[in-house]
Amino acid sequence: MSDKTSSSKTIDYGFPRSRRLLTAEDYKKVFSNPVKLVCPSFTLLAVPNTLNHSRLGLIVAKKNVKSAVKRNRLKRLCRQSFRLNQNELPAVDIVLLARRGSSEMTNEVLFEHLKRLWSRAKKKCSGY
Repeated sequence: MSDKTSSSKTIDYGFPRSRRLLTAEDYKKVFSNPVKLVCPSFTLLAVPNTLNHSRLGLIVAKKNVKSAVKRNRLKRLCRQSFRLNQNELPAVDIVLLARRGSSEMTNEVLFEHLKRLWSRAKKKCSGY
């Protein structure tokens, strides 16, 4: 049997408080002068941070997604996608805004859009 703990590099897929934007100040910094990336279902705003890892903040407005169930589903999918891709992202603070109509898309389509956004963010923000 192979022992997974013996590998030299372990990848953390968690989403602790240190990986989240928590305060209004954190969000204000991102909105001040961001790199902006747009896809049909999301808008991604990113600014460099002084930490060694990326952080995520989510905004799913009731104006764009009426049902609370659909808003929670979108947030859950965004967090899961971020968990899987956080180790490839540079040290940036990211705010992900859901756009109108995103709640009507399937999970597979949303994951594909998010995957493309993460790769574009990695390329555009790697110079920080």
